[in-house]
Amino acid sequence: MSTRRICVVITARPSYSRIKTALEAIQQHPQLELQLVVAGSALLGRYGNAVDFIEKDGFRVTEKVFMVLEGENPTAMAKTTGLGIMELANVFYNLQPHAVIAIADRFETIAISIAASYQNIPLAHVQGGEVTGNIDEKVRHANTKLADIHFVASESARERVIRLGEDPDYVFNTGCPSIDLAARVLKSPALNFDVYSKYGGVGPMPDYSDGYIVVMQHPVTTEYSASREHVLETLHALQQQPLPVFWFWPNVDAGADGTSSGIRHFREIQQPANFHFFKNMESEDFLRLLVNSKALIGNSSVGIRECAYLGVPVVNIGTRQHRRDRGHNVIDCNYNRNEIQQAVQHWINNDRPTQSNVYGGGNAGVQMAELLATLPLRFHKTITF
Repeated sequence: MSTRRICVVITARPSYSRIKTALEAIQQHPQLELQLVVAGSALLGRYGNAVDFIEKDGFRVTEKVFMVLEGENPTAMAKTTGLGIMELANVFYNLQPHAVIAIADRFETIAISIAASYQNIPLAHVQGGEVTGNIDEKVRHANTKLADIHFVASESARERVIRLGEDPDYVFNTGCPSIDLAARVLKSPALNFDVYSKYGGVGPMPDYSDGYIVVMQHPVTTEYSASREHVLETLHALQQQPLPVFWFWPNVDAGADGTSSGIRHFREIQQPANFHFFKNMESEDFLRLLVNSKALIGNSSVGIRECAYLGVPVVNIGTRQHRRDRGHNVIDCNYNRNEIQQAVQHWINNDRPTQSNVYGGGNAGVQMAELLATLPLRFHKTITF
């Protein structure tokens, strides 16, 4: 069998951890050649320069695609996606991959799926079949209908993709590649670096040897006008407890400017002594930070996904992860500082939750690479019912 060129497109900071072990497995597979395209906010300093971490891990970036339009509102999101279609169409035309991989459900990932599908390039989609709130819900299922191969992360997701009319022979419950990273971390979970000296960040540097809280809260694109109000509730809630708070900057979504301005306003007016802010961390360092924390607060899917496997307590705020499969580690609450504070205190005062394998057991990347090497590739399909 000739070598297959597999083109993976990473468009944002969280997408890298979602696919890293699959990149490793593709790169190591004798019948596959990795073509790595980094695009969107993964190239931007204000969102953490994910490309630097990718290159530091030893991956060669084949192409870089600058496509993010300033504005952080729904119109800018639509135009960014349009730019992505135009730019990625040229990239795929030049690289001539045998298959393209689109990751998850961020708004701009639909550009990957359109650019590949319209050029008759087989499309594999990772993490289809899940349900949440946000514009991601529409994008995820649209990616599913454009994709030819489906690497889902749970059994309920597999059943949902099949109910959408996809061929069961091309829907594979591999689990999530990010769980592969979590499994590595659990083998050596100690926090083996100093967060301040390695990652800098801004704000006071409180002693965190007796415990700390991690926060990752993104705007909800269907509620973007309230993003400043939402984040201020979380900020005020966490100011009422004494533990150090490590806060990570939001993704580039509609409403991100509201989230960011709310954080800056709070810092200037309240001058909290126990808050420190970061843009990004290496994937495994971030997971070590989580597994040694008292809890993760916010609305990131890492709380639903990796934290379930790691057994990390989570306070999930609002609607962004609505209906997504959960382990035993999540307390859901509204955008209300009193509810948030009570949920945080629950995890501080109680035992840690049990671990869950709802999103896989730690070998997704290898499974995906083997399927990409051996599966008959196709770029057309019909609905199965």
